[in-house]
Amino acid sequence: MSLLPLNLIYHSNVKIFYLLQYLLNLQMNSEINKILSISPVDGRYKSVTQPLSEYFSEFALIKYRVYVEIEYFLELATLPIKDMDSISPETKKKIKKIYQDFSENDALRIKEIEKEINHDVKAVEYFIKEEFEKLNLEKFKEFIHFGLTSQDINNTAIPLMIKNSISEIIISMYEELNNKLSALSKKSKNVPMVARTHGQVATPTTFGKEIQVFEERIKIQLKTLKNIPNNGKFGGASGNLNAHYLAFPNINWDDFSDKFLKKIGLIRSKPTTQIEHYDNMASIFHAISRINTILIDFSRDIWHYISINYLVQKIKKGEVGSSAMPHKVNPIDFENAEGNLSYANSQLIFLAEKLPISRLQRDLTDSTVSRNIGVPLAHTLIALSSLNKGLDKIDINKSVIKNDLDNNWAIVAEAIQTVLRREMVPNPYELLKDLTRGNKEVNKKSLSDFIEKLPVSNNVKEELKSISPHNYLGNSLK
Repeated sequence: MSLLPLNLIYHSNVKIFYLLQYLLNLQMNSEINKILSISPVDGRYKSVTQPLSEYFSEFALIKYRVYVEIEYFLELATLPIKDMDSISPETKKKIKKIYQDFSENDALRIKEIEKEINHDVKAVEYFIKEEFEKLNLEKFKEFIHFGLTSQDINNTAIPLMIKNSISEIIISMYEELNNKLSALSKKSKNVPMVARTHGQVATPTTFGKEIQVFEERIKIQLKTLKNIPNNGKFGGASGNLNAHYLAFPNINWDDFSDKFLKKIGLIRSKPTTQIEHYDNMASIFHAISRINTILIDFSRDIWHYISINYLVQKIKKGEVGSSAMPHKVNPIDFENAEGNLSYANSQLIFLAEKLPISRLQRDLTDSTVSRNIGVPLAHTLIALSSLNKGLDKIDINKSVIKNDLDNNWAIVAEAIQTVLRREMVPNPYELLKDLTRGNKEVNKKSLSDFIEKLPVSNNVKEELKSISPHNYLGNSLK
């Protein structure tokens, strides 16, 4: 029995009761939000896509805008203009806290301002001015958003959101998947199997080598993705820094803008119109779509290997494979991945083709479109999660793969006719074609009988008889 007074025990229990009730309601509200969401990204798959909300939610966009505005102001404060360089290091720390401590309530305040003025970026400016008043920095308020247009903020905030989300989440997920492919490749490097070209049995390979093909393709495209520059635009209403040079003609504003964007992690595009070119952003989308295309190819191959029983899926107790057929263990992770990768690619290609196009010096179509950049990345994340989960559930069915090799001796016809070419036997291809093409009865014995009748030495005959579907593997074992 607790030694606490009864009244404290009572009050403590009441507090715990209400706390548990609050947490339960919070969880229920979260589940209700999931089933009421229009998009599965924020509904069914929210637990997977949640990390991307830090980069692509409305809150994230507002916070990134505040970050750019504040950092720009602080960069202006390094210049000898209007006492800006008199702002103390301590005050600068307080100014930085506007974005460092940025909260949901701050974002809601900006949304309130936006409702009044009907302009999202201007609302950010007004919010920061309110914060400056709290810091007794009224005299510097007009240097917030000084000389800028909205796209100087959007075309730095959004590229930063993309850069950070890809480097911190998307690439790491690709690499996690590729590490699993590497492990699977090594695990199965000594597992010979019948290859299939055009869906027909073909020259043998190893399961490990075929997985390594995908691993290497992804590795090459990841390297390309990592090397694409992240560009931003910073040049005023028409891209010429007109207002900056008018106000302070003795300052090299181009040099200032170059250094500022470099400082926050971007390369400044120049010359520009009012908006960023989006060309390198399009390259990023294309690079991701190429990796996704490789993974669609991989998903379909794994699906096929499961369908012919080369791979078996681990069974999780309690799961149901079919609402009607109790025996089913469906390859749902790879089907889910294929669907989400295909959808992601349709959006990535759209973004890559649409964003670089803008009428004259700027139209507004990029604004609403760019708000959807997180959607294909979210579907990519869902797919990667499914693939990682699916790979953890598969095992190699070596006995089925071996039986398939044993039942397809015709696949060594290429090897035999190649040796006969070496020995200068006339028409070896045609000899093997007549023996094997369309002949389901080809086996070790029938090939051995065929070899015995060939016009070659006994040593060559022994060489030919030593070839089998299990050892005719070229360099695949390496």
